[in-house]
Amino acid sequence: MRKNYNYTRRKLFLPEYGRHIHEMVDSLLEIEDRQERTRQAKAVIAVMGNLNTTLRDTEDFKHKLWDHLFIMSDFQLDVDSPYPQPSRQDLDITPEKLPYPQSRIAFKHYGKYAQHFVRVVASERATRHTTQEMVNIARYLRTKSYEFNNEHPNNDSIVRDIRIMAGGNVEMDLSAVSAMRSEYRHTPQRNQKRGKQQRNNGRKMQKTGTKSVQRHSLHRQ
Repeated sequence: MRKNYNYTRRKLFLPEYGRHIHEMVDSLLEIEDRQERTRQAKAVIAVMGNLNTTLRDTEDFKHKLWDHLFIMSDFQLDVDSPYPQPSRQDLDITPEKLPYPQSRIAFKHYGKYAQHFVRVVASERATRHTTQEMVNIARYLRTKSYEFNNEHPNNDSIVRDIRIMAGGNVEMDLSAVSAMRSEYRHTPQRNQKRGKQQRNNGRKMQKTGTKSVQRHSLHRQ
């Protein structure tokens, strides 16, 4: 007995419709009368619509069914379709490549926008307002550096990173950044719980020691 496996058959254009629908479409190509072929094509469309009854009566869904009918016929079916027949070139459109940014980030843990902010502020005329903006950016850099390295960086290193990110074009005085105080104090919640647990354990040990001393004195009496 000869076994007929699917992998030995021809490849289906739209596997979601199944092999029986593809065989119906193949039978349409063998009909010579155009009117009869069109009538049988509408019957095949109705069968295809029964596979998804919720969208069967919508206009866009019917248009999609006709397009799928032509695709399953390998664009060889010649019938009177209520919609324009698609071509192979219309469906084989290659999407355009998206222009991905290729700019180099000096310090990735600060982020791309931090470098952009530094360059914008550094390009402005040095005033009291721009100096305050640079100090705010420096505080943000301290925050991001602490989140990445889990330690507070030195203000001199922040000034050095700002000069590098600005490309060396920093005309303003960065002494305010160097004198910036650390206002970002972060105490991990884990350490808080650990300290509280140690204090509770110390109190329990103290109470236990007191009770044991009292019991020992009563026993001696």
